[in-house]
Amino acid sequence: MVAPNALNIANGFNFRDLGGYSTLDGHKIASHRVIRSASLDRLSPADLSYLSDYGVSAVVDFRSTAEKDASPDLLPADATYHFEPVFSTDETLTSQAPESLAQHFSADPHQGFNHMKQTYADLVRTDTAQTAYRHFFDVLLDATDTANAVLFHCTVGKDRTGMGAVYLLSVLGVDAATIRSDYLATNHFMELPRRYILDKVVAGGGNAALQQNLTDLLSATDAYLDSALTTIDTDFGGMQRYLHAQLGLDDDQQGQLRAMYLTH
Repeated sequence: MVAPNALNIANGFNFRDLGGYSTLDGHKIASHRVIRSASLDRLSPADLSYLSDYGVSAVVDFRSTAEKDASPDLLPADATYHFEPVFSTDETLTSQAPESLAQHFSADPHQGFNHMKQTYADLVRTDTAQTAYRHFFDVLLDATDTANAVLFHCTVGKDRTGMGAVYLLSVLGVDAATIRSDYLATNHFMELPRRYILDKVVAGGGNAALQQNLTDLLSATDAYLDSALTTIDTDFGGMQRYLHAQLGLDDDQQGQLRAMYLTH
């Protein structure tokens, strides 16, 4: 299985090119075409130059209005910006400071895990999420110049971005095991930021329940992804029906995406 292709970004994390993944029919996703990441608000001038040279011509921001206003994206030169909030407020809670979560997440150590499972069902069901992901595919369909790349992101590049990647990799024909591996790879790229946050919580006297809940809120797990995939299967009749009926991607558009983003 192909390892995630991490980008050399100094003032950001979880930046990776989806290029190189194989499809079930023997193609590969082209490199320098689709990038997933965490937020762009702390990028250095060198990072922005790197992304510009890499070909990033469009940025899709899945964050809420409050997240965007608090930490506006820094954009590579000449890149277009597409604000497509998956949730009206950050249901993932990854943008919340630990101290603001302490009041609600210091009693039941299972609360964070259960919250994330529900959030993944909401990522599938809610109208705002479906609209955002449909518009994400519109941006991908418009990126006809093969020298250009589309970058999509949320705050930590895990949940809203993770499901965007699941939908795209499904359209492109990547096998289920690789899709899951790409989703879970966020845990590697989140390791240092998560440890930094948890160390601050411990230093501030956060109890074991809060530490466990924050760990669960800041992790990618099979259970979270399965919550979304089970919702797709049980509520909408499977991934292909979901892509057709909820995201409005017909067979011609899916074929166009494969022609645009796959190579031999």
